[in-house]
Amino acid sequence: MLNRGLVENSCIAATAPAGIPMSTATIASYNPHYDEPASMPVPAAPPASAQPGETAYSILLVDDDVELVGMLRHYLEREGYVVGTAHDGAAGVEEALTGRYDIAIIDVMMPRLNGIDALKAIRAQSALPVVMLTAKGDDTDRIIGLEIGADDYVPKPCTPRELTARIRAILRRTRTAASAVEPATLQAGALVMWPERRLAEWQGRTVDLTSTEFNLLEILARNVGHPVSKKLLSEQALGRPLAPFDRSIDVHLSSIRQKLGQLADGRSCIQTVYRLGYQLIRE
Repeated sequence: MLNRGLVENSCIAATAPAGIPMSTATIASYNPHYDEPASMPVPAAPPASAQPGETAYSILLVDDDVELVGMLRHYLEREGYVVGTAHDGAAGVEEALTGRYDIAIIDVMMPRLNGIDALKAIRAQSALPVVMLTAKGDDTDRIIGLEIGADDYVPKPCTPRELTARIRAILRRTRTAASAVEPATLQAGALVMWPERRLAEWQGRTVDLTSTEFNLLEILARNVGHPVSKKLLSEQALGRPLAPFDRSIDVHLSSIRQKLGQLADGRSCIQTVYRLGYQLIRE
């Protein structure tokens, strides 16, 4: 569940502004006894902050703490996002697979279906970007989530501002990749990538990659034969500076290695270069 530290020091007011009607999510934030449905789908209409002709990004929040999800939803809607919610893992999976969302935020500890199992179910059918909320210092859940296919994680407690920054970074990378004018294909040995279509093939076989995995592999492919530092990979693929003791890049690349398999001589096509980073080798 979302830790209450998530909303500390946020811009969410303690009382509703006079004269402004409250949504059900906002009501939940003021009334802890409010019983919101297990799943609340994304609204059909964009928020007032969306400009004419623009489509607002849609975010799915999955957590069993109704009150705190309501407050976080209120914050994100003020930032211009369209937000849907679910309050258990099973309902979250069902919502995530509707195709209405651009990203999902999923807590690890939930009833019916925990966040890890929910992520597995989503990854079996969708490459929807997913950010996991994990307990601070819990490396086990964090690494398992990344190995299964989470795009990033946010340790709790955190503020809505920090979570929103992570969301923006992932959505910005997704938008940039979709709108960038790139060559039709990017080829590096047995690897062929179509950046504008977010597709990849290895030795003629389609490789299912998460959004973050695709970003990492594309960066390595554009620098084939040359090592790329973890610092650069974190900044360009994760959209954030490399933090001390952060193993996200290592876990993501381990997953990519497993998906690609080995070269004919038994080596991995992604090599660790001591003190320099990672390198996609030429065959």
